[in-house]
Amino acid sequence: MINEIDSLDLHQQLQAGANIPLIDIRTPAETAQGIIPRARALPMHLIPLRLQELPRDREIVLYCRSGARSYHACSYLVQQGFDKVLNLRGGIADWARQGLEIALPSVE
Repeated sequence: MINEIDSLDLHQQLQAGANIPLIDIRTPAETAQGIIPRARALPMHLIPLRLQELPRDREIVLYCRSGARSYHACSYLVQQGFDKVLNLRGGIADWARQGLEIALPSVE
């Protein structure tokens, strides 16, 4: 089973100063439309190639548009030995529905 967090809970934790890595697994075309502030873009298809960039020792939150792709990505990470991954329930669509901030991605 994959652990999930909802948009309002995540927002509250971030507002309280939690340093939770946010990983946006959408495509570059999708992330160009906006991301959750402080999120890092890592397209889903690159996750297997860049596993070493993800922290294993603390919680990380993955999200996509609706929460479906990130659920599968979380499942993959759990299979790879990550035990602190959370899926953002409802994805960035729910985040936006809650009226929470969307930022333009920084160019890497």
